[in-house]
Amino acid sequence: MARSILKSLATVSGLTMASRVLGFARQMLLAAVIGAGNPVADAFWVAFRLPNMFRRLLAEGAFHAAFVPLFQGKEVKEGHEAARRFAEDILAWQIIILTGLTAAVMIFTPIFVGVIATGFLDDPERLNLTVLYTRIMFPYLACMSLVGIYAGMLNALQRFAAAAAAPLLLNLALIGGILLYADQPVAVTGQAAAWAVLVGGLLQLAALIFAAQRSSLLLRLRLPRFNKHVRRLVVLGAPGFIGAGALQINGIVGTNVASRQDGANSWLAFADQLYQLPLSMIGIALGIVLMPTISRAVKADDQKGAMRSLNRGMEIALFLSLPAAAALIVIPDLICAALFQDLAGLATRAIGAGGSAFGDTDVDRTGVALMIFGWGLPAFVLQKIFAAAFFAREDTRTPMTFALVAIAINAALSISLFPVIGFLSVPLGTICASWTEVSLLASRLRHRGYLKPNKHFVSTLIKILVAVGALAATLLAAEAVRADLVALLFGQLWLYLALLVATAMLAYGGIAIVIGAVKPADWIGSRRSGTK
Repeated sequence: MARSILKSLATVSGLTMASRVLGFARQMLLAAVIGAGNPVADAFWVAFRLPNMFRRLLAEGAFHAAFVPLFQGKEVKEGHEAARRFAEDILAWQIIILTGLTAAVMIFTPIFVGVIATGFLDDPERLNLTVLYTRIMFPYLACMSLVGIYAGMLNALQRFAAAAAAPLLLNLALIGGILLYADQPVAVTGQAAAWAVLVGGLLQLAALIFAAQRSSLLLRLRLPRFNKHVRRLVVLGAPGFIGAGALQINGIVGTNVASRQDGANSWLAFADQLYQLPLSMIGIALGIVLMPTISRAVKADDQKGAMRSLNRGMEIALFLSLPAAAALIVIPDLICAALFQDLAGLATRAIGAGGSAFGDTDVDRTGVALMIFGWGLPAFVLQKIFAAAFFAREDTRTPMTFALVAIAINAALSISLFPVIGFLSVPLGTICASWTEVSLLASRLRHRGYLKPNKHFVSTLIKILVAVGALAATLLAAEAVRADLVALLFGQLWLYLALLVATAMLAYGGIAIVIGAVKPADWIGSRRSGTK
């Protein structure tokens, strides 16, 4: 079972890694060409956030949590055709909802923008650019919602590759759009990037339709029917939709708070992209893999198997997330400067667009936000895993309840601390809320008998912490002589970062193997068994 989880995780994480590498290239180009802290950058990131907030509500998260177990259950009990018919009923309602929502946002864009970024109301340039970019990008939501239903079907059948690979296309589209217009005025480049987002959404939808067709899952358009199966999805999904909706309100609060400080939305967007790499590769990927795995064990009345999967998922999550968190905490300014100034500057000079527009102030502000997010990374990852354990049992109410508590804490801290620490109240509120939510989820899982960390888990965790300490010591030792080492590398900060990360990873992995925190046979076995 451990190797099965690792094999599926390798598929999702490997493709997610490829997507995030392209995402870094995209972010570096945006940092170099558009910069941060200016009206175009702030407008782009706020506009990009709008369709993504609705996407997390309608295409991911709550929808995925409710849809996958139901689709999987129909596939197992009633067969492939019944499962596909159920998905077609859901698709019909999705199209109606998306059409109405998209039309409303396109017509009333200034109102929507004013609600989520009230700080822009006194800045006509930022407001007008945000309205323009939102109208260009918002139809991206429709594409991603349809991608969500196809991804849910494929994931339910444990065919993870296509859905995990789809984001590559968005990043490729954005990189292409930025490169084509890199030598144009920054406002033109921003508009080109907005159009590239929509093109990327269309490409992702086309790719998922092709993958679904190969798996005999291509959906036909039908008239909407509110039958018992759709009602079951609504009943099961309602708590999750409420929780996800509240979460998006929380996102609006964060955007709103940040809009009161020039540049804050840009700094948070770049910090978010950096910590999302390990979060996506570990937490989200494990959540995707564990939910159908635990769901199958539960449906087979194998509670011990479900618990073993959850414990194994926690071990993998902490083994991968703790060293990533240590790096974000110890060297955040180095990461930002090397990627968004040094390497981004090399890229833009190579295409004749000049050096990076990402300044020292941007490095400092983004680095502090990234360090704060680093303290919350293990909680972000564990939250995805614990929530999957509830979703696999068709319990969406419990995660919703705890999410609402976390959201209230997040909003309260973000708003109340802003006058004291500025935009940093947003990441600080986020990590405090996440650790609270994880504690509540773990407590409830343990109370119900679904989570019982055994001696092996405790022993493994202690060994992981020892290895993480060695990694942090390696980073600190190198940073103490950074200037000398960078000089030896001809002043290439990005090369220093790459070598430092590689050295730290080798130190961490080597010590982890020696002290028994990880068994190479499990990981090698998972790679040799192939991907689905």
